[in-house]
Amino acid sequence: MKKIILLAIVAISFSITGCSDFLDTENLTKKDSSNYPQTEEDARELLNGAYSALYICTNPSHPFLAGNILSDDCLAGGGLGDLSQPIRYLKAMSENDFGPLWSALYTGIYRCNNILENAENVQWENGVEKNKILGETYYLRGMFYYYMAITFGNAPLVLDTTPQNNPKASADEMFKVILSDLKQAIELLPNIKFQDIDKNKIGYATKWAAEALMARAYLFYDGYYKQNRRENVTLDNGSVTSQNVIAWLEDCIKNSGHDLLSDFRNQWPYAIDIPEADYKYARDNNLSWVGESGDNNETIFAVKYSSIASWSDNYSNPIALNIGLRGQTQVPFGMGWGICTVSTNFWNEWPDEDLRKKGSILDVRDTEEGLSGYDFGVWEAWQETGYLPKKYLPVNVKKVNADGSVTICNYSCVLYGTSPHYMKDTTQDLVLIRFADVLLMHAEMTRTIDGINRVRTRAQLPPILAYTDEALRSERRYELAFEALRYHDLLRWYGTDAGTIIKQNLNHCIIYNNLQQTTINEDRGNGYFDQFDRRVKETGGFMQIPNDQIQLSNGVLEQNPGWEGSNNMF
Repeated sequence: MKKIILLAIVAISFSITGCSDFLDTENLTKKDSSNYPQTEEDARELLNGAYSALYICTNPSHPFLAGNILSDDCLAGGGLGDLSQPIRYLKAMSENDFGPLWSALYTGIYRCNNILENAENVQWENGVEKNKILGETYYLRGMFYYYMAITFGNAPLVLDTTPQNNPKASADEMFKVILSDLKQAIELLPNIKFQDIDKNKIGYATKWAAEALMARAYLFYDGYYKQNRRENVTLDNGSVTSQNVIAWLEDCIKNSGHDLLSDFRNQWPYAIDIPEADYKYARDNNLSWVGESGDNNETIFAVKYSSIASWSDNYSNPIALNIGLRGQTQVPFGMGWGICTVSTNFWNEWPDEDLRKKGSILDVRDTEEGLSGYDFGVWEAWQETGYLPKKYLPVNVKKVNADGSVTICNYSCVLYGTSPHYMKDTTQDLVLIRFADVLLMHAEMTRTIDGINRVRTRAQLPPILAYTDEALRSERRYELAFEALRYHDLLRWYGTDAGTIIKQNLNHCIIYNNLQQTTINEDRGNGYFDQFDRRVKETGGFMQIPNDQIQLSNGVLEQNPGWEGSNNMF
């Protein structure tokens, strides 16, 4: 089956034309703001446009990459001139490093606002589809603002399509909108179990995704800004309490149809078991990938990618491209930029008896992995460790051609007929929320062990007997490694002291800079890593607002603390 983009991307051009009084001015041929949207199909087209904002940002400013780079699990990797390097130290390469992300998020927000403003102009066939489209719209706007909040701290709130020049909103104001939007989504979206969803519609937001993101947003807001006091949050449409959040998590756990897969490793494409696959680790462990066509009931919300990606769009997975083997392609793993190398300390600390260790990290020197001659130092690799995040490495197979020759290419070329090219043939879903996270958030909020032990049992580990914060935090680190959650977990647990913890956990980590071995904080690591704790305190752990946006605002928009002047430059 050919995998196409599941969320049809439609560009709608709005035009305004002037006509003489004696002409018939009724527009019979074009869609513009006077006649669009009118139908449910029109509304869905607009919503697909809002989803398409998920594809705009492809560089290391993407929250999934930056969230990993900033954590104590990863290093920047890549090359010395790559954007991943300054991000690692909370420094800047230019004044607009995070411009692509800023633009992508506000593009999505504008498109959501447009739908909400025009909802009453649509001739809805019934209330069910109206509620679903509006629920998805509120979910997306809440998610876009959530990523603004955890990346930049404070940002302008724009809640309609009227041109405006707003200053930064406070954290309280931002999270009031985020939680309100997600509450609206929960109330509007239908109670449809995962198993009852049309597989052609997998990838759209659901009530269960809204409940899970609500918990994630509440935990960050309450943790970072309220010191984990589990405070009530008053909204314009009611309130959100910790008990509300627990109830929503329990609804998701009991009624969504989502669950843990029987084997943690079968979530990731390296477990693919088609004849063209050749991965010794997967074969030795009898792994079988669940795929990305609607059978993975552990995934609650994911960005879907396409087999029809081209140079003019971003519909292949940019995370896999950034993380792939630097400058080299093999079987089973493919080429990329080598960003997000895994800390040697994290590898050494992770107990070997936990199957998630090798299920999450590729050790390029391990003969059991079946790699043949990984080359260090390619393209002057920086902060190379020999360990890479296996969950999002591009997965290659051996495709046999009609003439009997063999082409090494991404699995998508076999499954979906994708044209082979390492920069645009990766179709792997980018999973933003999965069921294991829901279980662990519920355990954290209720201080109970059931969710933790469900996750540990799946990993073939003994149960814990009593809840502790340390046990919960350790389980989140191992289960959700390289899924862009660790850095913000540390911020919400420890505030700006998170920088000290990250610095300590990376201390003495062995790295290779263009083949030269060095040790963080002992020799060539000095000057940047030893300042990381200070940079987190100066910036609050948040990123630089793009300077071009400040200039466009004529100074109404102010730069974030810690990013003024030239001392923040890499």
